[in-house]
Amino acid sequence: MQNGVILLKRPPSIRAYAAVVGKKEGEGPLGDWFDQVHADTTFGQKTWEQAESRMQQMAVQTVLKKADLSAADIDLLFAGDLLNQCIGSSFGLQSFELPYYGLYGACSTMAESISLASLAVQAGYAHRALAVTSSHFCSAERQYRMPLEYGGQRAPSAQWTVTGSGAVILQSTGKAPYVRAVCAGRITDLGVCDINNMGAAMAPAAYRTIRTFLEETHTSPNDYDHIFTGDLGHIGTSILYELFDQDGMDLRAVHDDCGLMMYNLKEQDVHAGGSGCGCSASVLCGVILPQFAAGKYHNVLFVATGALMSPTSYQQGSSIPGIAHLVYLSDQDTPFNRQEELA
Repeated sequence: MQNGVILLKRPPSIRAYAAVVGKKEGEGPLGDWFDQVHADTTFGQKTWEQAESRMQQMAVQTVLKKADLSAADIDLLFAGDLLNQCIGSSFGLQSFELPYYGLYGACSTMAESISLASLAVQAGYAHRALAVTSSHFCSAERQYRMPLEYGGQRAPSAQWTVTGSGAVILQSTGKAPYVRAVCAGRITDLGVCDINNMGAAMAPAAYRTIRTFLEETHTSPNDYDHIFTGDLGHIGTSILYELFDQDGMDLRAVHDDCGLMMYNLKEQDVHAGGSGCGCSASVLCGVILPQFAAGKYHNVLFVATGALMSPTSYQQGSSIPGIAHLVYLSDQDTPFNRQEELA
């Protein structure tokens, strides 16, 4: 390992993936890609938090069905969400009775969970591992801002928390796509304090992680079919481009941001774009991974981004640290060691 970059000697296979989203997400440009779209954002539950738990439970049930597996076939479960003590995951997944690691990486949790699941599988500690995360607009608003009943005004730089969940099953052998490498992000804090500008807080972390991975692997952006960031939105994406421009690298031709892909910014009132754990998770499982089976993608960098603040920290005036974890997805299962392997 160098600077957080781990090249996997036995790249795990992604056996199955599933995405479950809410009504607003189903009305966006990606609506037809998701496994399930629910018009009732309560998911039949009494509270928004219970709704998120139910949505994550449904994502796991769906991915198990797609993989033709039962919960007993899974060795380890890696899951997390945005809520305090990760109650979306713990309450939603307890019925599966699986060995469980609860994670918090904010909106980077999907890449974090896949990274850890991949390491466990390739090291032989698990034959199959499941990675899952979620977010819900209403539960996130209640925790981080104000309950919906308050009717607060949203700033133009604010992003809309995606109501969605994504789940992935990784195993030691199988078909493409494979996880060939991961890069653990570093906490990056440039002093952004505006709770309504998550994109600006996370963009430096995304830049740092992508730049580190490219340097350590001696590759360039154009060596990949696409680079997807988690949920930088319009503002964060612009900052990311500016940072790479300073290095003489133009990301624009190969980059997309899940927060910009999820919604139609002109027709849906989401301001700067989408955010939340479920943003990159549902785009990954609903849109990106299926493109490997279609032969469109061969080498992709998936870089989920997160803002590591809490209501307590920002109410005390603390700045907002960012994090970004990277997963290198490929249709090749050979160990990734040199730049020539991408040719």
